[in-house]
Amino acid sequence: MAQVDDTLQDLALSRGTLDRAAHERGRPDAVPTLLADPRTRVVEVRGDRLHTVDDGRGSLALSSRAPEAADAERLVLHLGRDADGVAHVAVVAPPAAGPDGADGAAASDASDGWLTLRQAGEAMAARDAGVFTTALALAHWHASHRFCPRCGARTEAVQAGWVRRCTADGSEHYPRTDPAVIMSVVDPEDRLLLGRGAQWPEGRFSVLAGFVEPGESFEAAVAREVREEVGVVIDGARYLGNQPWPFPSSVMIGFAAATRTTELVLDPAEIAEARWVTREEYRDLLVGGTIRTPSGISIAKRIIERWLGATVESVTGGASPRW
Repeated sequence: MAQVDDTLQDLALSRGTLDRAAHERGRPDAVPTLLADPRTRVVEVRGDRLHTVDDGRGSLALSSRAPEAADAERLVLHLGRDADGVAHVAVVAPPAAGPDGADGAAASDASDGWLTLRQAGEAMAARDAGVFTTALALAHWHASHRFCPRCGARTEAVQAGWVRRCTADGSEHYPRTDPAVIMSVVDPEDRLLLGRGAQWPEGRFSVLAGFVEPGESFEAAVAREVREEVGVVIDGARYLGNQPWPFPSSVMIGFAAATRTTELVLDPAEIAEARWVTREEYRDLLVGGTIRTPSGISIAKRIIERWLGATVESVTGGASPRW
């Protein structure tokens, strides 16, 4: 099946529906006001997990509650308001030592409802997927920016969780987002280029990706990454879509590229293996279970399916070998 020209719609982590209500963040009483309102809905972040429940319709929903007194002592993140004007906030639980020294939530069994975004994101409705994505991204940023990059003093959360301010020099620091391009590359025979990262196990293949460098356009980054990783020169790149990727702080910008060259010269530091595949070959690899496709929340999976002309699940009969 030939590729379509439409951009990718309804990407799993790009479906947030809350009004972020940024104008409320700078109010000195923003957090106390939110926590004093019994209508405010609170979700708790534990490590990289939030609590989920079955919504009774075959999907997952985030567990939320009214504010509690203990929330005032935690990091509070104002995520925005829904169409009814109800505020949604996340509170970040302090790290708890688990049996293996890891965060307590990370060591918990997924059967208790505490799931990661990779586990739950695809099965959530748009609002909850957006809440989870934003809460996780902000929590990661706060955890890694406790000290001022200018003077080394401690920073504190202000602006309802959207800024950290140095307690010594007063400088303000904002959440970072690192842009990365991810791209399908097809040759004159319409074969797709797949690569296996240097640290990936056998059978794990995806389309190529890489971070955008300073002073570089997205399209230039696509061309550079493809040439650096596999030695292929592309003829151009066309935008497909984008989605946040809070692992920990990226946004993935998808492209489709074409090339007239097929000889592969791999950078062994980046790519352990690369191959060109036809649609028939890729279907056979999926059915045979010898290749694993990216996670369902990943734009990589959607880019591959766009080229394939079918969902992975329709090829495999339901389940798919993911990572």
